[in-house]
Amino acid sequence: MPFVPHDRRRFFTLAGTAIAALQLGSGAVRAQGFKSAAKLPEIRPGTSTTLGPIKQVTAGELSIGYAEIGPADGSVVILLHGWPYDIHSFADVAPALAAAGHRVIIPHLRGYGTTRLLSPAALRSGQPVAVAADIVALMDALEIKAATLAGYDWGARTANIIAALWPERCKAMVSVSGYLIGSQQAGRMPLPPAAELQWWYQFYFATERGREGYDKNRRDFARLIWRTASPQWAFDDATFARSAAAFDNPDHVDIVVHNYRWRLGLVAGEAKYDALEAKLATFPAINVPTITMEGDANGAPHPAPETYAKKFTGRYEHRLITGGIGHNLPQEAPRAFAQAVIDVTAGV
Repeated sequence: MPFVPHDRRRFFTLAGTAIAALQLGSGAVRAQGFKSAAKLPEIRPGTSTTLGPIKQVTAGELSIGYAEIGPADGSVVILLHGWPYDIHSFADVAPALAAAGHRVIIPHLRGYGTTRLLSPAALRSGQPVAVAADIVALMDALEIKAATLAGYDWGARTANIIAALWPERCKAMVSVSGYLIGSQQAGRMPLPPAAELQWWYQFYFATERGREGYDKNRRDFARLIWRTASPQWAFDDATFARSAAAFDNPDHVDIVVHNYRWRLGLVAGEAKYDALEAKLATFPAINVPTITMEGDANGAPHPAPETYAKKFTGRYEHRLITGGIGHNLPQEAPRAFAQAVIDVTAGV
């Protein structure tokens, strides 16, 4: 597995920081702190390989596939995965949270696993606010009034949007890489060349060649992203295969490509979300209790904590997870991620 030198990792961080600075401005990192309610034992990554049977529920415009573990009357935690990953990112996290008394829900986002759009005519949209609305609809379908939301990549962005637009549905949040709310207007702004380089796949997806290439090479593409985003994660073929099966979803390519084209303003979103997008374009503050996290070897574009700390106006803490931890933090450092969920949820 290729190793990313220190200067290249710094380059990734600077690239992500440029993006955040253009959108958010800068601010000092705040740290109010969360006491550990119960210290978790060590969790060896890869100990758990399954989340049990997948359930299906009709929620909004989707039939959502999800795993569920833990007591039915427990405080609800919803774990949200990213691209190109799936619910197995939480295979070690979920049992630890369930053992701590939480009811844990892990849904396949639209375009992954067994989640399906109900209408053949529906736009295969990857618009971030649509993904967030899916999770609110899932909560409605499962009669969950509020939950702790925790995720990374697309999942962290989804949690951020829900916390900003529907704060009554979000008790607390764990967000890897911090504040990830964006807008089409911000996405149209040119970045410094170093930052643009790190979004190569976004420009690739802007072309029909890119769409066809991703469709033809889904697994090879995902493996490349895994290796560059987590250069020190020694995942094996079986671990990759478990997640890669989720990319066989018939809508996966269309939804992924739409997501990245939407960010650049190359395609329209759905008009029904226009008012919500207008709110998100103001980069609203998030007031729910929040722990943000970052791995010390995250090879994906990500902002520096000081660029977004002031966006969290409630109780807040940032945690840096060391030891060569990359972009898929919950799968690479499950104990640290699960501990953050338990700590942020305590007392809410």
